[in-house]
Amino acid sequence: MVDADGRQVGIITTREAQELAEQQDLDLVEVAPQAEPPVCRIMDYGKYKYEQAVKQREARKKQSHVIVKEMKMRPKIDKHDYETKKGHIVRFLKDGAKVKVTIMFRGREMVHPEIGQRLLRTLADDVDELAKIETQPKLDGRNMTMVLGPHAVAPQKPAQKTGPARPRRADKPAAPAAPPAEEPDQAEESATSRPIKVTRAEGG
Repeated sequence: MVDADGRQVGIITTREAQELAEQQDLDLVEVAPQAEPPVCRIMDYGKYKYEQAVKQREARKKQSHVIVKEMKMRPKIDKHDYETKKGHIVRFLKDGAKVKVTIMFRGREMVHPEIGQRLLRTLADDVDELAKIETQPKLDGRNMTMVLGPHAVAPQKPAQKTGPARPRRADKPAAPAAPPAEEPDQAEESATSRPIKVTRAEGG
């Protein structure tokens, strides 16, 4: 048996283990039933289940869910339709999804696959700031496909935490700031032209 602090207690009877758990107001949990003899541990079973659930949630959050969107085009697509479809692709990439672009050939268009390849290259150049080519253009039957993946976003450096300003003691007033040094000619001029205030003492 293992106690609540993780120390090995040794081999004891089930009744003795239950009594030890009851004395600590905890639960006796069998953690390795296949062992010989089985291994039990004294613990707070409710807290244990909660911690396990939290770990599972964190593990699911860390799993990467890759979303792949598909956009289809014709090799002789007009400029307006191209800009519209490119706008959708940009939105998909900004949302973090990969985009599979498919050029669909019909009839005699298969004679000029370079048109589709040129279109895909142009698209890749247009979204170069957002994505990179993960799968180069390749012909698959009557279709030519290319996969674009968004660039990895570099993690932002957290702002440095600063503590609050220390309050100034009331019994120690701050020293006044020294006046800026004057040029020699300006200092002399100030000394001669500045009026002097005289205060008479009462009864003098």
